[in-house]
Amino acid sequence: MRMRLAVPLVRAVSTSASGYLKVGDALRSDRRRFTEGDVAAYAAVSGDRNPVHLDDAVARGAGGFSRGRVVHGMLASSLFPALIASRFPGAVYASQSLRFAAPVHVGDEAVAEVKALNIKTSSGRHIVKFSTKCFTIGGDEDDDEEETPAIDGEAMAFLPTLQLSSQGIAD
Repeated sequence: MRMRLAVPLVRAVSTSASGYLKVGDALRSDRRRFTEGDVAAYAAVSGDRNPVHLDDAVARGAGGFSRGRVVHGMLASSLFPALIASRFPGAVYASQSLRFAAPVHVGDEAVAEVKALNIKTSSGRHIVKFSTKCFTIGGDEDDDEEETPAIDGEAMAFLPTLQLSSQGIAD
């Protein structure tokens, strides 16, 4: 069993040295393990009680998910606005397209990554188009660090500034 070190809530994958978001800059979230409690709470709040999320037998049988229950896709995709808002407090999420490529199972660790594709400035606000990707980590006994693409898409957000917040960033 490997011991995991704490990593920052958000870490830059590739950002400009200026401290300001530029096209091509990417941000990555900390690992997030989705628990049974997370799925139950999301089901209660959203009303989505599809048994593939709540019942292992249904998920394995009718759902065809050999590893059992899966996390709600919208719960896993909530990593994207959380990542953007953590670096740009006051950001307003405007849109999100999603493609679910692989399931995120209950107990899986996931990580989100956003990359600035386009930046426009209008009336003092910055309109940023991001590519969005979510990966599960591990799941294979041979390689517990392998990342598997689970969700991809694009998001549009209004940012009050392009200056990257240091909130959640380790020295």
